[in-house]
Amino acid sequence: MRHLIDITDLELTEIDGLLDLADDMIAHRERYADSQRGRILGTLFFEPSTRTRLSFESAMLTMGGNVLGFASADSSSTAKGESLQDTIRTVSCYCDIIAMRHPKEGAPVAASLCSDVPIINAGDGGHNHPTQTLTDLMTIRREMGRLDSLTIGLCGDLKFGRTVHSLISAMSRYPNVRFVMISPPELRVPEYLTEMLRAKNIEFCEVEQMESVLPELDILYMTRVQRERFFNEADYVRLKDTYVLTPEKLRLADSRLRVMHPLPRVNEISSKVDSDPRAVYFTQVRNGRYVRMALITRLLEVCE
Repeated sequence: MRHLIDITDLELTEIDGLLDLADDMIAHRERYADSQRGRILGTLFFEPSTRTRLSFESAMLTMGGNVLGFASADSSSTAKGESLQDTIRTVSCYCDIIAMRHPKEGAPVAASLCSDVPIINAGDGGHNHPTQTLTDLMTIRREMGRLDSLTIGLCGDLKFGRTVHSLISAMSRYPNVRFVMISPPELRVPEYLTEMLRAKNIEFCEVEQMESVLPELDILYMTRVQRERFFNEADYVRLKDTYVLTPEKLRLADSRLRVMHPLPRVNEISSKVDSDPRAVYFTQVRNGRYVRMALITRLLEVCE
């Protein structure tokens, strides 16, 4: 049984193969229209989601499969006190593969230990989001033509941002990648990640001002300050508007820059930036369906 819990579960050759397959699915969608007919995807979202849940469902439906599941814990027997393990055991009786999001770190690992079908981590608390990372890698590769020799700026909530944590873990495996981490002191990237970067001799720096580093970036990965991760409302209010990307600030950046965001955004990117050709966050959204099509296909192949 093969699961995807962490982006490092995949070898680089496997990541490249998934991205190649996703590219082919974009170019030749008709080839895959019936590839999962008769298969069922379970979507278990114990935490709210728009893009991730709908892209998984769209991916399976595009390949001729079917979908069942729930969009919040309140609409499942979890609300009655059912354990995660019992929910997984039950749902794995009804489907061939499960994509799950959960507010608790490590929940997908626990699910994988009792599931009869592959588990895909669609986000667990502030820890990991490997399928968003695959989407990000696909977007970077299609926009820049490579995944090595890049300067990646990560801006905003780097402490709780699971998409940031997964992206650092993934991009640190490619040669000549440099990270610029832009955040207030309270939202710096967790120490386990900076220790990993030091151990691998990967260049990175931590700064508080976005404008000063914009000219040197190939990728600017914006994130929102996540209200749901804060215990103190006053801290959230104080930090939520720390970084706002505007057209005026973008004038400082090179034409090669690509602005990315895992979405949803609140106000950290002005809507006036949307028309800039360097803004590719809605391209990420489109790419997400095909990445998840490729991932579902590969994991189900292992089960055959």
